[in-house]
Amino acid sequence: MSKRSKLEKFAENLQLPNVFENFSYETPQLQQNADQIIHLQGVWKSQYFHNDHPLVLELACGRGEYCLGLAKLHPSRNYIGVDIKGARIWKGAKTALFMGLHNVAFVRTRIECLHAFFGPGEVDEIWITFPDPFLRESKAGRRLTSEPFLNRYTQILKPGASVHLKTDDPSLYAFSLESIGQHPQFVLDHWDDDIYRQPELSSDLCIQTYYERMHLAQGKSIKYIRCHYQPVP
Repeated sequence: MSKRSKLEKFAENLQLPNVFENFSYETPQLQQNADQIIHLQGVWKSQYFHNDHPLVLELACGRGEYCLGLAKLHPSRNYIGVDIKGARIWKGAKTALFMGLHNVAFVRTRIECLHAFFGPGEVDEIWITFPDPFLRESKAGRRLTSEPFLNRYTQILKPGASVHLKTDDPSLYAFSLESIGQHPQFVLDHWDDDIYRQPELSSDLCIQTYYERMHLAQGKSIKYIRCHYQPVP
């Protein structure tokens, strides 16, 4: 894959069949090119993937390494990587096309807009892999496991859906355990502050992104939390 400038990647995103973009936070609509608005809220499985397989989101996906790895492991599931960075989306989308992974798509948008693009109960699972921990206390509300974001997830998750977090940051790990544990609609299922000390790991957790490999090389431990959405009756 030859090198491209950011502007070239942004332009090419408009032509990629597996990329959908929201260009304005104030106007939450998806486009597949410069002038074609796409309406897929509630119908991603039937209208885009053309199946009824589970729909899984990777939030703040970067280059989409994790959802690409999951898509290879689970061809009978649909994956959508979500990120605001167009150049990173380009890399993941091009890789998916090169690998022939037709069960992967990418949405370029702010995560605050998820409810505009996915319908109630449409999402079967969420992965959050090595997000920005926003270590300043003043930015705690921007952490993807904070109460405001957990509330957003309830708008699109089906009952019983799992949410996964992988992080190297001990502060985000501790914050997430507390935030999820205090939320009335999420139940903590499993947590581990060093997954690689376990004798066996699931294939899903064995996927390593560029950043995870870098963290491991620096001697950091990888932490993991799994919870599920349980609506209040």
